[in-house]
Amino acid sequence: MLSPASSQHHARSQAILKSMAQERVRQKEAPTSALSSARKSIVGIDYGRARIGLAIAEVDSALPRPLATLKRVNRNEDMRRLRELVREHGVGQIVVGLPLRLDGTRGEMAEEATRFAARVRKQLNLPVTMVDERLTSWEAERLLEEQGGHFLREAKAAQKRGKREDTRASVDAVAAAVILKEYLEQQHATKTTPEHI
Repeated sequence: MLSPASSQHHARSQAILKSMAQERVRQKEAPTSALSSARKSIVGIDYGRARIGLAIAEVDSALPRPLATLKRVNRNEDMRRLRELVREHGVGQIVVGLPLRLDGTRGEMAEEATRFAARVRKQLNLPVTMVDERLTSWEAERLLEEQGGHFLREAKAAQKRGKREDTRASVDAVAAAVILKEYLEQQHATKTTPEHI
């Protein structure tokens, strides 16, 4: 029997896998520019020094999906590409992962991610929320393994041939989806919790 925490983790993992499958179907059925800019989406960001993982969810949906991974160039170019993506997808809010240490303290990467979030807020003029992202990359790798063990086995074989970027790019985008899912679950729990008991 699964513990309550394991059950919750399993349910979240299954929801992300389901949204990934739905997105594959949607991409096959719809043209690439089918997202209406009239709808407001939420973008999740897994910030890193080499790559920025991106995920997206529609406001009316609790199912985030991996969107893309941007290879970092420099601050200005990174922000330009992010601005373009925000405009293209009708984004109204951004969630950035806060990479706390396992003991909950802030380290160098947490400070860097916080500065990045502040730049995004200032330059894109959108609300930005930070969410604890401890273990999201590990969870993303596990989700990819669950989705199809063959994917990670093939990617790891490609790593040996010098193609590690493809694997990390996928993990970063799925990690962003995990961050966004965590945020959406927190929002849902806040809305469904009565103010007075």
